[in-house]
Amino acid sequence: MRKSILLLGAALSPFAFAAPASAQSADQTPTTALEEVIVTGRPVFRNRTDDVVPTLSYDLEYFQRFEPLTVGDALRRVPSVTFLSDVLESDGVRLRGLDPGYTQILINGERVPGGGDDRSFFVDRIPAELIERVEVVRSSSANRSGDAVAGAINIVLRDAYTLDGGYIRGGAILFPDDEVGGTFGAVYGGQVAGGRLLVGASVQDRRNPKDKYSQRFDRPGGTLVNTEVQTDVRSGTDYSFNADYQVALGGGELSLSGVFVRTERLQDEDSIEYRGGREQAADLLTVNDNDVDIETDNLSLRGRYEIDMLGGETRFKLGYASFDDSQSEFENEAEYLRDAVIFPDEDRFTSDFEIRDLKDEEVSIALEHTRSIGDGLEVEFGVQTIQKDREADTQTATRIRFNVPNAPAPRPAQPAYVFTPSTYAIEETRIDPYVMVSGESGALKWEAGLRYETTDTTIAGIDNDYAELLPSASLRYTLNATDRLIVSAGRTIRRPRFNDLAPVLLEEERGDNDFEGNPLLEPETAWGADVGVERRLGRDGVVGLNVFYRDVTDLIEDVNTGRQGSGGAGTFIESIDNVGDGQVYGVEFDLSTPLTFAGMENTGVFLNASWLDSQVEDVLGERRFNDQSDYVVSVGFTHDIPTWEAAFGATYRKQGDAFGRVYAEEVTTSYGADLEVFLEKRLFENAVLRLTAINLLDSSKDEVFDKFADQADQVSRDYDEYELETETAGPVVQMVMRLAF
Repeated sequence: MRKSILLLGAALSPFAFAAPASAQSADQTPTTALEEVIVTGRPVFRNRTDDVVPTLSYDLEYFQRFEPLTVGDALRRVPSVTFLSDVLESDGVRLRGLDPGYTQILINGERVPGGGDDRSFFVDRIPAELIERVEVVRSSSANRSGDAVAGAINIVLRDAYTLDGGYIRGGAILFPDDEVGGTFGAVYGGQVAGGRLLVGASVQDRRNPKDKYSQRFDRPGGTLVNTEVQTDVRSGTDYSFNADYQVALGGGELSLSGVFVRTERLQDEDSIEYRGGREQAADLLTVNDNDVDIETDNLSLRGRYEIDMLGGETRFKLGYASFDDSQSEFENEAEYLRDAVIFPDEDRFTSDFEIRDLKDEEVSIALEHTRSIGDGLEVEFGVQTIQKDREADTQTATRIRFNVPNAPAPRPAQPAYVFTPSTYAIEETRIDPYVMVSGESGALKWEAGLRYETTDTTIAGIDNDYAELLPSASLRYTLNATDRLIVSAGRTIRRPRFNDLAPVLLEEERGDNDFEGNPLLEPETAWGADVGVERRLGRDGVVGLNVFYRDVTDLIEDVNTGRQGSGGAGTFIESIDNVGDGQVYGVEFDLSTPLTFAGMENTGVFLNASWLDSQVEDVLGERRFNDQSDYVVSVGFTHDIPTWEAAFGATYRKQGDAFGRVYAEEVTTSYGADLEVFLEKRLFENAVLRLTAINLLDSSKDEVFDKFADQADQVSRDYDEYELETETAGPVVQMVMRLAF
């Protein structure tokens, strides 16, 4: 069966928190294609921005030499970004170690409608070829959506003022299982019809083969009950097309842009389970084949018109985003030791099949106005609206299960699937007015504002309406020629997951337990503060230290209804509710500088280190926020050899352990270290060749599962099962050539 998966949304909505990419670039000379391709000659570091809100900015050159395949790959070199993904995958950003739903993903400074049911956005589906720069925005502002408890990642794409000329990128990728894929991209920017146009397209193969091995015991240090050997291969192709056109019109400037991304992906998992520690035919328990075929189309269109009027600048914005996600999944399992007759005689065959379709459309409109009010003060106000319609349709086949005779007769014919439909629709309307005042006086620059977010959600005919007032303030104080202090505070929000709101009973959704959503959930809110200092090192270097704190109220977590589940005695129906409060805090350090002081002006180093912690109370006591890593560190260097027109560099990254605890199950996740390197050689005036390699240390993901029959057993530590699982993958090597024209 052919498989596919696409991106969950490179959507561009019209909600800006800073000057749009066009406004930032319009007064600059576009980069030539040659400069875009040839970056040898000097190390590249993070930018020291003039934003009042604490922001770390990294230009394309910071990532490009390592030739990341996706935005997710690029973000592994950014401070405080963690993932809870499989080896070689970087999907949901966990800024400051928190669940992806706590992180806001922005495109060109504007809100992105995520395809995940927690409204998160999977960044590993955006080809890195679209990036102009990446910004880590640590605090909130009144003129952008407040869904940013942990902060925001702003992915700035190339616009029409970015590039003058074009380039072609082509290469080959060697995957860990010795399969070879390709990568190709082309970008062009120039003057067209009185304005400027940029167009780009890319096609990229993806493949992630992993090996998994599990051991299951009756308790820690107890008897080995069974083992499982598994292969998991995820392969597919990403396609992307983007365009941006900007032109002067009627005394203002019109900007039109769009992004389309498709990924087709096959997820093929095969496993064999043995009893005890004896991996032989006589102890074969099950053979399982699980395939998921996913295809998603994502389209995003944006229009923006800026004009000086009414004593200031007025902006009209219109956005449309849609994505279709189609998945088909089957799971076939043969069992062999239900009686005394061993393999190859089957005892029972089970087959499951499910088809899932998700359609999401979002229309957004904004009207904003900025004007000076004297004495160095500026006021910005406006209203931003979003209309979202989401339909989820699931067709689940009635489980096919039949016993197989032990005689040599062939297996009985498999009956046809009988599907049970499950459909729900969500309508959500947001109207968010805001006002923000900013000013500058000598060494002090500041902003303060209020945002009032109203949300009207209807799911399965049940209304869930709420409104929150979100104040925010930031200041930047220049202490001297090299040092500055940045302080920010504000209130943010995290809306409930869509599936958590749906009053639909999902069987065995939480292990052996069923799950039923709660349409009356309230959002989580958080008061937070960031305090940071930053020092310039020489001409290009910078070092920063930041301390953050978040006080989260109305935490949304699983609860046990006490009602018996579909699995019979010992199983339950779980639900979800607002259960209490929690705190998140940590320290973030970043350093990037050339080694000029040591006489090595062509060598640059960087170090990003974040210590992360949190506290929340559940029925079993105190713990961190679920699955928050306790630290993440990345360190690396680049070295240019101008006389050879060459360069090389390396990055080392390590992420700390993460612990999660839900009803009747606990999991601790550990990752091995990752090492990536690049070699670069300029071939002739307009071409460069790069060899990159990632996962050179054969990184592993190790998980420890503590499983219990119910919560009482979890408290008393009466184990149902204790499992150790290890997942490994090998290096990925890529050879890429860029040619400017």
